[in-house]
Amino acid sequence: MNGPIFGLDSLAEHQGFVITQGTFDGVHGGHDWVLNRVVDLSKQHGVPSMLITFHPHPRLIVHPNDPSVQLLTSIEEKAKKVLSKGIDTVLVLEFNEALAQLDPEEFVKQILVEQLKVKAMVVGYDHRFGKNRKGSFEDLLQFSQKYNFKVDEINARLIDDIAVSSTRIRQALMSGDLATANKMLGSPYTLSGTVIHGNKRGRTIGFPTANLELSEPLKLIPPIGVYAGYVEIEGSDFLAQKFRTMINIGVRPTVDGTNLSIEAHILDFNSDLYGRKIELQLCEFLRNEQKFDGIEALKIQLASDKIKTLQVLN
Repeated sequence: MNGPIFGLDSLAEHQGFVITQGTFDGVHGGHDWVLNRVVDLSKQHGVPSMLITFHPHPRLIVHPNDPSVQLLTSIEEKAKKVLSKGIDTVLVLEFNEALAQLDPEEFVKQILVEQLKVKAMVVGYDHRFGKNRKGSFEDLLQFSQKYNFKVDEINARLIDDIAVSSTRIRQALMSGDLATANKMLGSPYTLSGTVIHGNKRGRTIGFPTANLELSEPLKLIPPIGVYAGYVEIEGSDFLAQKFRTMINIGVRPTVDGTNLSIEAHILDFNSDLYGRKIELQLCEFLRNEQKFDGIEALKIQLASDKIKTLQVLN
């Protein structure tokens, strides 16, 4: 399965698409109806299906000082989930000042019609687009008649449910209710990025860890603590494998840590992962982070965490 395509210039020659567009953050159960509708219409029209999404998040360009953006999925995580649901292409457009200044008809004509040869589009009743989000669903209907493509509307109740679901998932994660968040997401919450060098203290006590640098700085990080989960590792040598993993989000108080870190102790694993991209899947919260009376006490607790992780994942 391929990943996202960045930019219109990266698209191969094509005969058009059936499209939906938006942030689709989290790609949870509420989004499934929309994506299924896009897939169905793409089969009817005989062209591939596409999700158009934007990076960075449009709010960061329009309101650069807004601190409230917390994302459930990175671009790569989002694309992986969307593609797994049958969408053929995830196109990521850079949201910059030039794109933000396109008025609604310019956006439709220049991007959707001339470059993507749109055959049909699935959008919600509240869909807004173009400069200052001036374009409405009614405008899109007019443009579709002028430029000869179909528009399929998602009903208001479904769109409202999607918005509520995204909010509830964020609230559940921030309050430490991982079980509810995962249920609404339809899969474990993920943290993705690159393995970087840490202080290598874990090696000396028998619990080496992969230290994760997140690929998306705005990613919502769940509360500090220890989690049981899985890791997927990028690369053909680990293709389609999941490894059972103990995941620690915290500051490592027993070893005088101060900065927040995300570490994964992969069970029964000893390969070098530095520089590799990995995806951590958080399945269950095990315990809060705590300070122990020394390294030996920490080792005893980590051994207990390992047993609990195996029990949870089995």
